[in-house]
Amino acid sequence: MASVEIRNIRKNFGTVPVIHGVSIDIQDGEFVILVGPSGCGKSTLLRMIAGLESVSGGELRIGPKVVNDVPPKERDIAMVFQNYALYPHMTVADNMAFSLKLKKAPKAEIKARVDRAAEILGLGKLLDRYPRQLSGGQRQRVAMGRAIVRDPQVFLFDEPLSNLDAKLRVAMRTEIKALHQRLKTTTIYVTHDQIEAMTMADKIVVMHDGVVEQVGAPLDLYDRPANLFVAGFIGSPAMNFLKGHLQGGRFVTANGTSLPVANAPAASDGQPIIYGIRPEHFILDDSNGLPAEVAVVEPTGSETQVFAKFGGSDVVGVFRERVNAEPGQQIRVTPDPRLVHLFDEQTGKRL
Repeated sequence: MASVEIRNIRKNFGTVPVIHGVSIDIQDGEFVILVGPSGCGKSTLLRMIAGLESVSGGELRIGPKVVNDVPPKERDIAMVFQNYALYPHMTVADNMAFSLKLKKAPKAEIKARVDRAAEILGLGKLLDRYPRQLSGGQRQRVAMGRAIVRDPQVFLFDEPLSNLDAKLRVAMRTEIKALHQRLKTTTIYVTHDQIEAMTMADKIVVMHDGVVEQVGAPLDLYDRPANLFVAGFIGSPAMNFLKGHLQGGRFVTANGTSLPVANAPAASDGQPIIYGIRPEHFILDDSNGLPAEVAVVEPTGSETQVFAKFGGSDVVGVFRERVNAEPGQQIRVTPDPRLVHLFDEQTGKRL
């Protein structure tokens, strides 16, 4: 196992810069997830760590060694790809053993490592099958087993669950997290799915347009987003944003609706502000709440999502209670003032 240090890493494709001076410290044994929308540079950064893309600038260390110009096979990493990348003419056992055979490892060692990985991943009864005889989840476990047998310093995962159905993705998230807890190998995982990031990571790196927007533990990013982008990206459904200004310690929307604020910034009256409130932080309050005109009600069983017009803006609320309202009717809600987020309208930064 090893730490990974990314220092002011840059990447250009020709004259076009796509990674702009990214710096991240990944501790030995840590599970770090790079998350962001398509095109943000997360997979490119992972491929640079793997040695599959050249580094245009900066310094990349795996353990004490600078690996900018080190070939992939000498970096002691193992990568799990989105499309499994299994050899169709080889059995499960041969797929998992292939890298060790290339290294001319002793047969007894190869068998021991393959058997150990198969036991960890529940593949013992599938070792004689071919990839075409496996389900998507089983193929992904074989790809993970092939990485495990190498016993690398660092595991790299490039959106490994995106080809699986929703129920299997949930199961595989648990398997990958349990695998990391068992092996304690440094893991860097790329995904565009913020639910995967929140449920699996020790530390999340949120990327956008080739830069790091925020780094932190999942709940730190959820509770204290650094800016509007992180606030809108982390959380599902996404945070609601209302434009307006502060006046007398309260927030006033563009249509004049006054909303509570627990701690207004000093000397901020009249300042253009974005008021952020997560859907689950709305409270149904028939006596003191403000009117919200219902557009769509989506019951999911355990909770109800309500899309409505509130304070002059379209918002979504998530309630544990059953909401008996039809489109066009009004419900009365109030934001929990202790859980409100305020952002500067010009810079997007959290106040």
